[in-house]
Amino acid sequence: MPVVISAPHATTVTLSGHLMDTGILARVLDDVLEYGGDYRIENLELGRQHEDESRALIEIRADDAELLDRIVMRVQVHGANPVDPGTALTRPAPTDGVFPEDFYSTTNLDTFVRLDREWLRVDRAEMDCGLVVEGPRGRPVVRNVPVSDVKAGESVVCGAHGVRVEMPPSAPRGEEEDFGFMSSAVSSEKPQVLLVHQIAERMREVREAGQRILWVGGPAVVHTGAAPAMVRLVQAGYVDVLFAGNALATHDIESALFGTSLGVDLSKGAGVPHGHEHHIRAINTIRAAGSIAAAVESGVLTGGVMHAMVQAGKPFVLVGSVRDDGPLPDVYTDVIEGQRAMRAQLPGVGFAIMVATMLHSIATGNILPASIPLVSVDINPATVTKLADRGSAQAMGIITDIGLFLEQLARELAPK
Repeated sequence: MPVVISAPHATTVTLSGHLMDTGILARVLDDVLEYGGDYRIENLELGRQHEDESRALIEIRADDAELLDRIVMRVQVHGANPVDPGTALTRPAPTDGVFPEDFYSTTNLDTFVRLDREWLRVDRAEMDCGLVVEGPRGRPVVRNVPVSDVKAGESVVCGAHGVRVEMPPSAPRGEEEDFGFMSSAVSSEKPQVLLVHQIAERMREVREAGQRILWVGGPAVVHTGAAPAMVRLVQAGYVDVLFAGNALATHDIESALFGTSLGVDLSKGAGVPHGHEHHIRAINTIRAAGSIAAAVESGVLTGGVMHAMVQAGKPFVLVGSVRDDGPLPDVYTDVIEGQRAMRAQLPGVGFAIMVATMLHSIATGNILPASIPLVSVDINPATVTKLADRGSAQAMGIITDIGLFLEQLARELAPK
Protein backbone atom coordinates (compact mmCIF):
# COMPACT_ATOMS: atom_id res chain seq x y z
CA MET A 1 0.00 0.00 0.00
CA PRO A 2 1.60 3.34 -1.00
CA VAL A 3 2.66 5.72 1.74
CA VAL A 4 0.80 9.02 1.70
CA ILE A 5 3.05 11.92 2.58
CA SER A 6 1.57 14.63 4.78
CA ALA A 7 3.41 17.58 3.32
CA PRO A 8 2.48 21.04 4.57
CA HIS A 9 5.16 22.73 2.46
CA ALA A 10 4.62 22.96 -1.30
CA THR A 11 5.63 24.86 -4.40
CA THR A 12 4.79 24.54 -8.10
CA VAL A 13 7.50 24.25 -10.72
CA THR A 14 7.26 24.60 -14.46
CA LEU A 15 9.14 22.45 -16.95
CA SER A 16 9.28 22.76 -20.73
CA GLY A 17 11.06 21.04 -23.60
CA HIS A 18 10.93 17.60 -25.19
CA LEU A 19 9.82 16.12 -21.89
CA MET A 20 8.72 12.68 -22.99
CA ASP A 21 11.23 11.57 -25.63
CA THR A 22 14.20 12.84 -23.59
CA GLY A 23 12.92 11.35 -20.34
CA ILE A 24 13.29 14.68 -18.48
CA LEU A 25 9.82 14.52 -16.93
CA ALA A 26 10.43 11.03 -15.56
CA ARG A 27 13.78 12.08 -14.11
CA VAL A 28 12.22 15.08 -12.36
CA LEU A 29 9.51 12.93 -10.79
CA ASP A 30 12.02 10.26 -9.77
CA ASP A 31 14.22 12.86 -8.11
CA VAL A 32 11.30 14.27 -6.12
CA LEU A 33 10.52 10.82 -4.72
CA GLU A 34 14.17 9.91 -4.17
CA TYR A 35 14.68 13.05 -2.06
CA GLY A 36 11.68 12.15 0.11
CA GLY A 37 9.06 14.46 -1.38
CA ASP A 38 5.79 13.95 -3.19
CA TYR A 39 4.33 15.47 -6.35
CA ARG A 40 1.13 16.17 -8.23
CA ILE A 41 1.08 16.98 -11.94
CA GLU A 42 -1.23 19.98 -12.18
CA ASN A 43 -1.07 20.35 -15.95
CA LEU A 44 0.66 18.58 -18.84
CA GLU A 45 0.54 19.91 -22.41
CA LEU A 46 2.16 17.52 -24.87
CA GLY A 47 3.54 18.80 -28.15
CA ARG A 48 1.79 17.32 -31.17
CA GLN A 49 4.63 17.50 -33.69
CA HIS A 50 8.21 16.26 -33.28
CA GLU A 51 9.51 19.81 -33.09
CA ASP A 52 6.87 20.97 -30.59
CA GLU A 53 7.85 21.34 -26.96
CA SER A 54 5.78 20.02 -24.08
CA ARG A 55 5.03 21.87 -20.84
CA ALA A 56 4.27 20.65 -17.35
CA LEU A 57 3.23 22.22 -14.07
CA ILE A 58 4.19 20.06 -11.10
CA GLU A 59 3.33 20.69 -7.47
CA ILE A 60 6.11 19.45 -5.21
CA ARG A 61 5.38 18.78 -1.55
CA ALA A 62 7.70 18.06 1.38
CA ASP A 63 7.51 17.75 5.16
CA ASP A 64 9.62 20.82 5.86
CA ALA A 65 10.81 23.96 4.09
CA GLU A 66 14.47 22.93 4.06
CA LEU A 67 13.72 19.62 2.33
CA LEU A 68 11.50 21.40 -0.18
CA ASP A 69 14.37 23.77 -1.02
CA ARG A 70 16.69 20.80 -1.50
CA ILE A 71 14.23 19.14 -3.88
CA VAL A 72 13.72 22.34 -5.88
CA MET A 73 17.50 22.75 -6.21
CA ARG A 74 17.74 19.16 -7.40
CA VAL A 75 15.07 19.38 -10.10
CA GLN A 76 16.59 22.60 -11.42
CA VAL A 77 19.35 20.36 -12.80
CA HIS A 78 16.70 19.34 -15.35
CA GLY A 79 15.55 22.91 -16.04
CA ALA A 80 12.55 22.99 -13.69
CA ASN A 81 11.86 26.37 -12.07
CA PRO A 82 9.36 27.54 -9.45
CA VAL A 83 6.37 29.38 -10.91
CA ASP A 84 6.66 31.90 -8.08
CA PRO A 85 10.42 32.08 -7.41
CA GLY A 86 10.30 34.96 -4.95
CA THR A 87 13.51 36.86 -4.22
CA ALA A 88 16.89 35.54 -3.21
CA LEU A 89 18.01 35.31 0.41
CA THR A 90 21.69 35.83 1.22
CA ARG A 91 23.75 34.99 4.28
CA PRO A 92 27.41 35.76 5.04
CA ALA A 93 29.94 32.97 4.60
CA PRO A 94 30.96 31.96 8.16
CA THR A 95 34.65 31.55 7.32
CA ASP A 96 37.02 31.20 4.38
CA GLY A 97 36.25 28.11 2.31
CA VAL A 98 32.87 27.43 3.95
CA PHE A 99 29.37 28.25 2.67
CA PRO A 100 26.37 28.80 4.96
CA GLU A 101 24.67 25.50 5.65
CA ASP A 102 21.65 26.18 3.42
CA PHE A 103 23.60 27.61 0.44
CA TYR A 104 22.17 27.28 -3.07
CA SER A 105 24.05 24.51 -4.90
CA THR A 106 24.46 25.44 -8.56
CA THR A 107 23.84 23.56 -11.79
CA ASN A 108 25.78 23.85 -15.06
CA LEU A 109 22.82 25.67 -16.67
CA ASP A 110 22.62 29.42 -17.29
CA THR A 111 21.48 30.84 -13.96
CA PHE A 112 19.69 34.03 -12.91
CA VAL A 113 19.19 35.47 -9.43
CA ARG A 114 16.45 37.95 -8.46
CA LEU A 115 17.43 40.60 -5.94
CA ASP A 116 14.53 42.92 -5.18
CA ARG A 117 12.73 42.97 -8.57
CA GLU A 118 15.64 42.60 -10.97
CA TRP A 119 16.92 39.34 -12.42
CA LEU A 120 20.73 39.25 -12.61
CA ARG A 121 22.59 36.81 -14.81
CA VAL A 122 25.27 34.81 -13.00
CA ASP A 123 28.71 35.44 -14.50
CA ARG A 124 29.19 31.84 -15.68
CA ALA A 125 27.58 28.43 -15.31
CA GLU A 126 29.27 25.70 -13.29
CA MET A 127 27.82 22.88 -11.26
CA ASP A 128 28.38 22.25 -7.54
CA CYS A 129 29.35 25.80 -6.61
CA GLY A 130 27.72 28.65 -4.68
CA LEU A 131 26.44 32.08 -5.72
CA VAL A 132 28.09 35.16 -4.21
CA VAL A 133 26.49 38.60 -4.48
CA GLU A 134 28.88 41.52 -4.44
CA GLY A 135 29.17 45.14 -5.51
CA PRO A 136 27.23 48.27 -4.51
CA ARG A 137 23.56 47.87 -3.64
CA GLY A 138 22.43 49.64 -6.80
CA ARG A 139 24.68 47.64 -9.12
CA PRO A 140 25.24 44.18 -7.65
CA VAL A 141 26.79 41.28 -9.55
CA VAL A 142 26.44 37.56 -8.89
CA ARG A 143 29.44 35.28 -9.21
CA ASN A 144 29.63 31.50 -9.38
CA VAL A 145 32.19 30.57 -6.70
CA PRO A 146 33.69 27.18 -5.76
CA VAL A 147 33.55 26.47 -2.04
CA SER A 148 37.35 26.61 -1.85
CA ASP A 149 37.33 30.23 -3.05
CA VAL A 150 34.60 31.79 -0.89
CA LYS A 151 35.77 34.33 1.68
CA ALA A 152 34.42 34.94 5.17
CA GLY A 153 31.63 37.52 5.17
CA GLU A 154 30.80 37.28 1.45
CA SER A 155 27.06 37.28 0.71
CA VAL A 156 26.04 33.80 -0.39
CA VAL A 157 22.65 32.99 -1.92
CA CYS A 158 20.83 30.53 0.34
CA GLY A 159 17.81 28.36 -0.32
CA ALA A 160 16.09 28.00 -3.68
CA HIS A 161 14.12 31.27 -3.63
CA GLY A 162 14.87 33.86 -6.28
CA VAL A 163 16.90 31.55 -8.53
CA ARG A 164 15.98 30.26 -11.97
CA VAL A 165 17.87 28.34 -14.63
CA GLU A 166 17.59 28.11 -18.40
CA MET A 167 18.19 25.03 -20.50
CA PRO A 168 20.37 25.47 -23.61
CA PRO A 169 18.20 26.15 -26.69
CA SER A 170 17.21 23.07 -28.66
CA ALA A 171 18.86 22.70 -32.04
CA PRO A 172 16.63 23.11 -35.11
CA ARG A 173 15.21 19.83 -36.34
CA GLY A 174 17.39 19.72 -39.45
CA GLU A 175 20.53 20.36 -37.45
CA GLU A 176 19.64 17.57 -35.04
CA GLU A 177 19.36 15.16 -37.93
CA ASP A 178 22.66 16.31 -39.43
CA PHE A 179 24.42 15.90 -36.08
CA GLY A 180 22.09 13.25 -34.76
CA PHE A 181 24.55 11.22 -32.72
CA MET A 182 24.65 14.13 -30.25
CA SER A 183 21.33 13.09 -28.77
CA SER A 184 21.63 9.32 -29.14
CA ALA A 185 22.81 6.64 -26.76
CA VAL A 186 26.45 5.73 -26.43
CA SER A 187 27.29 2.88 -28.77
CA SER A 188 30.14 1.41 -30.77
CA GLU A 189 27.73 0.33 -33.52
CA LYS A 190 27.66 3.60 -35.42
CA PRO A 191 29.20 4.67 -38.73
CA GLN A 192 32.44 6.19 -37.45
CA VAL A 193 33.41 7.83 -40.73
CA LEU A 194 30.13 9.77 -40.67
CA LEU A 195 30.58 10.72 -37.01
CA VAL A 196 34.11 11.97 -37.60
CA HIS A 197 32.88 14.02 -40.56
CA GLN A 198 30.12 15.56 -38.42
CA ILE A 199 32.58 16.47 -35.67
CA ALA A 200 34.94 17.99 -38.23
CA GLU A 201 32.09 20.10 -39.61
CA ARG A 202 31.16 21.31 -36.14
CA MET A 203 34.78 22.23 -35.40
CA ARG A 204 34.99 24.22 -38.65
CA GLU A 205 31.82 26.09 -37.67
CA VAL A 206 33.19 26.87 -34.21
CA ARG A 207 36.45 28.18 -35.61
CA GLU A 208 34.68 30.29 -38.24
CA ALA A 209 32.52 31.78 -35.47
CA GLY A 210 35.67 32.93 -33.67
CA GLN A 211 35.22 30.52 -30.79
CA ARG A 212 37.81 28.28 -29.23
CA ILE A 213 38.11 24.48 -29.36
CA LEU A 214 39.07 22.83 -26.09
CA TRP A 215 40.79 19.43 -26.07
CA VAL A 216 41.14 17.17 -23.05
CA GLY A 217 43.59 14.35 -23.63
CA GLY A 218 45.05 11.26 -22.02
CA PRO A 219 48.36 9.44 -22.64
CA ALA A 220 46.71 6.97 -25.04
CA VAL A 221 47.00 9.74 -27.63
CA VAL A 222 50.73 8.93 -27.60
CA HIS A 223 50.56 5.21 -26.78
CA THR A 224 48.36 4.54 -29.84
CA GLY A 225 50.69 6.41 -32.18
CA ALA A 226 48.18 9.23 -32.71
CA ALA A 227 50.48 12.08 -31.63
CA PRO A 228 51.48 12.98 -35.24
CA ALA A 229 47.78 13.34 -36.14
CA MET A 230 47.26 15.52 -33.08
CA VAL A 231 50.24 17.67 -34.12
CA ARG A 232 48.64 18.22 -37.53
CA LEU A 233 45.41 19.34 -35.85
CA VAL A 234 47.33 21.80 -33.67
CA GLN A 235 49.20 23.19 -36.66
CA ALA A 236 45.96 23.51 -38.64
CA GLY A 237 44.41 25.63 -35.88
CA TYR A 238 41.91 23.17 -34.44
CA VAL A 239 43.40 22.95 -30.94
CA ASP A 240 43.05 26.24 -29.09
CA VAL A 241 43.62 24.98 -25.56
CA LEU A 242 44.66 21.59 -24.13
CA PHE A 243 43.85 20.15 -20.70
CA ALA A 244 45.81 17.07 -19.66
CA GLY A 245 47.78 15.50 -16.86
CA ASN A 246 51.44 14.80 -16.38
CA ALA A 247 51.20 11.57 -18.38
CA LEU A 248 50.20 12.87 -21.82
CA ALA A 249 52.89 15.54 -21.80
CA THR A 250 55.54 13.19 -20.37
CA HIS A 251 55.01 10.41 -22.88
CA ASP A 252 54.69 12.87 -25.74
CA ILE A 253 58.07 14.32 -24.78
CA GLU A 254 59.50 10.83 -24.26
CA SER A 255 58.36 9.98 -27.77
CA ALA A 256 59.98 13.12 -29.19
CA LEU A 257 63.28 12.54 -27.37
CA PHE A 258 63.60 8.74 -27.49
CA GLY A 259 61.03 7.47 -30.00
CA THR A 260 59.28 5.45 -27.30
CA SER A 261 56.16 5.65 -25.15
CA LEU A 262 56.33 3.79 -21.85
CA GLY A 263 59.52 2.31 -23.19
CA VAL A 264 57.86 0.83 -26.30
CA ASP A 265 59.32 1.76 -29.68
CA LEU A 266 56.36 3.35 -31.46
CA SER A 267 57.73 2.47 -34.91
CA LYS A 268 58.12 -1.24 -34.10
CA GLY A 269 55.68 -1.87 -31.27
CA ALA A 270 58.32 -3.56 -29.14
CA GLY A 271 60.21 -2.68 -25.99
CA VAL A 272 63.76 -1.37 -26.16
CA PRO A 273 66.68 -1.82 -23.76
CA HIS A 274 66.35 0.49 -20.75
CA GLY A 275 63.10 1.79 -22.24
CA HIS A 276 61.45 1.80 -18.82
CA GLU A 277 63.77 4.68 -17.90
CA HIS A 278 62.85 6.90 -20.83
CA HIS A 279 59.84 8.66 -19.31
CA ILE A 280 61.70 9.72 -16.17
CA ARG A 281 64.71 10.78 -18.23
CA ALA A 282 62.37 12.86 -20.41
CA ILE A 283 60.97 14.51 -17.28
CA ASN A 284 64.48 15.19 -16.01
CA THR A 285 65.46 16.78 -19.33
CA ILE A 286 62.54 19.21 -19.21
CA ARG A 287 63.13 19.99 -15.55
CA ALA A 288 66.74 20.84 -16.40
CA ALA A 289 65.52 23.17 -19.15
CA GLY A 290 63.14 24.86 -16.72
CA SER A 291 59.85 24.33 -18.58
CA ILE A 292 58.38 22.82 -21.72
CA ALA A 293 58.44 26.20 -23.46
CA ALA A 294 62.08 26.76 -22.47
CA ALA A 295 62.97 23.32 -23.84
CA VAL A 296 61.34 24.24 -27.16
CA GLU A 297 63.03 27.63 -27.30
CA SER A 298 66.45 26.16 -26.56
CA GLY A 299 66.10 23.42 -29.18
CA VAL A 300 66.04 20.59 -26.63
CA LEU A 301 62.47 19.62 -27.62
CA THR A 302 61.91 19.63 -31.37
CA GLY A 303 58.75 17.60 -31.95
CA GLY A 304 55.52 16.25 -30.54
CA VAL A 305 52.20 17.64 -29.36
CA MET A 306 53.62 19.83 -26.60
CA HIS A 307 56.21 21.24 -29.01
CA ALA A 308 53.42 22.06 -31.48
CA MET A 309 51.35 23.78 -28.78
CA VAL A 310 54.28 25.99 -27.79
CA GLN A 311 55.13 26.76 -31.42
CA ALA A 312 51.51 27.70 -32.14
CA GLY A 313 51.32 29.88 -29.02
CA LYS A 314 48.41 27.87 -27.67
CA PRO A 315 47.86 27.47 -23.91
CA PHE A 316 47.83 24.16 -22.09
CA VAL A 317 46.94 23.32 -18.49
CA LEU A 318 48.54 20.23 -16.98
CA VAL A 319 47.14 19.13 -13.62
CA GLY A 320 48.80 16.24 -11.82
CA SER A 321 47.94 13.59 -9.27
CA VAL A 322 49.60 11.70 -6.43
CA ARG A 323 50.66 8.90 -8.79
CA ASP A 324 52.72 11.14 -11.08
CA ASP A 325 56.45 10.66 -11.62
CA GLY A 326 58.45 13.87 -11.56
CA PRO A 327 56.31 15.70 -12.42
CA LEU A 328 57.11 18.01 -15.30
CA PRO A 329 57.76 21.59 -14.13
CA ASP A 330 54.61 22.86 -15.91
CA VAL A 331 52.31 20.52 -13.97
CA TYR A 332 50.05 21.95 -11.28
CA THR A 333 50.56 19.82 -8.17
CA ASP A 334 47.99 21.82 -6.18
CA VAL A 335 44.71 20.64 -7.70
CA ILE A 336 42.80 23.72 -6.50
CA GLU A 337 45.25 25.94 -8.37
CA GLY A 338 44.91 23.58 -11.33
CA GLN A 339 41.12 23.97 -11.30
CA ARG A 340 41.50 27.74 -11.26
CA ALA A 341 43.88 27.58 -14.22
CA MET A 342 41.40 25.42 -16.13
CA ARG A 343 38.50 27.77 -15.40
CA ALA A 344 40.59 30.71 -16.60
CA GLN A 345 40.82 29.11 -20.06
CA LEU A 346 37.08 28.53 -20.55
CA PRO A 347 36.01 31.99 -21.82
CA GLY A 348 35.44 31.82 -25.57
CA VAL A 349 35.30 28.01 -25.72
CA GLY A 350 32.56 26.91 -28.11
CA PHE A 351 33.28 23.20 -28.39
CA ALA A 352 35.01 20.61 -26.20
CA ILE A 353 36.39 17.26 -27.27
CA MET A 354 37.72 14.74 -24.76
CA VAL A 355 39.90 11.88 -25.93
CA ALA A 356 41.00 8.80 -23.99
CA THR A 357 40.85 10.14 -20.45
CA MET A 358 38.26 9.46 -17.79
CA LEU A 359 39.50 11.50 -14.83
CA HIS A 360 40.36 14.65 -16.75
CA SER A 361 37.14 14.36 -18.76
CA ILE A 362 35.07 14.26 -15.57
CA ALA A 363 37.11 17.11 -14.05
CA THR A 364 36.54 19.25 -17.13
CA GLY A 365 32.88 18.30 -17.41
CA ASN A 366 32.42 19.49 -13.82
CA ILE A 367 33.43 23.04 -14.73
CA LEU A 368 31.89 23.31 -18.21
CA PRO A 369 28.56 25.07 -18.77
CA ALA A 370 25.89 22.80 -20.24
CA SER A 371 25.68 25.19 -23.20
CA ILE A 372 29.09 24.07 -24.53
CA PRO A 373 28.77 20.98 -26.78
CA LEU A 374 30.91 18.16 -25.46
CA VAL A 375 32.10 15.06 -27.32
CA SER A 376 33.87 12.23 -25.51
CA VAL A 377 35.86 9.68 -27.49
CA ASP A 378 37.05 6.59 -25.66
CA ILE A 379 37.42 2.85 -26.06
CA ASN A 380 35.60 2.48 -22.74
CA PRO A 381 31.83 3.25 -22.77
CA ALA A 382 31.94 3.92 -19.01
CA THR A 383 33.84 7.16 -19.60
CA VAL A 384 30.92 8.79 -21.40
CA THR A 385 28.36 7.20 -19.08
CA LYS A 386 30.10 8.58 -16.00
CA LEU A 387 30.28 12.05 -17.55
CA ALA A 388 26.51 12.06 -18.03
CA ASP A 389 25.83 10.52 -14.61
CA ARG A 390 27.87 13.23 -12.90
CA GLY A 391 25.84 16.04 -14.44
CA SER A 392 27.33 16.63 -17.91
CA ALA A 393 24.08 15.78 -19.64
CA GLN A 394 25.34 17.35 -22.88
CA ALA A 395 28.09 14.70 -23.16
CA MET A 396 27.97 12.75 -26.43
CA GLY A 397 30.01 9.64 -26.97
CA ILE A 398 31.94 7.76 -29.61
CA ILE A 399 33.32 4.38 -28.61
CA THR A 400 36.42 3.64 -30.66
CA ASP A 401 40.20 3.37 -30.67
CA ILE A 402 41.61 6.85 -30.20
CA GLY A 403 44.46 6.28 -32.65
CA LEU A 404 42.11 5.50 -35.51
CA PHE A 405 39.77 8.34 -34.55
CA LEU A 406 42.46 11.03 -34.45
CA GLU A 407 43.96 9.91 -37.74
CA GLN A 408 40.54 10.08 -39.42
CA LEU A 409 39.83 13.49 -37.90
CA ALA A 410 43.22 14.81 -39.06
CA ARG A 411 42.46 13.58 -42.60
CA GLU A 412 39.24 15.62 -42.50
CA LEU A 413 40.69 18.80 -41.05
CA ALA A 414 44.43 18.72 -41.81
CA PRO A 415 45.14 16.47 -44.79
CA LYS A 416 48.81 15.88 -45.53
